[in-house]
Amino acid sequence: MSQNLNGQNTLNPKINTEQIEQIIKAIIVGKYSWACVLILRFAGYDPIDYIPYRTYIRLLKNNCLAQEN
Repeated sequence: MSQNLNGQNTLNPKINTEQIEQIIKAIIVGKYSWACVLILRFAGYDPIDYIPYRTYIRLLKNNCLAQEN
């Protein structure tokens, strides 16, 4: 995490309990790439800045469609 001169964190995203549970659930079932997407989203980052477009779209299709069923 980034720190300023006073020792306080300048980057302070809050990930709530429900979001942590989603991340852990993805890890438990072996969906590590999806867990990375969730971590980036919940931390306030755009996953497309860190993951190739085609990979990101595939992850969305595989995981968002699976959650709807």
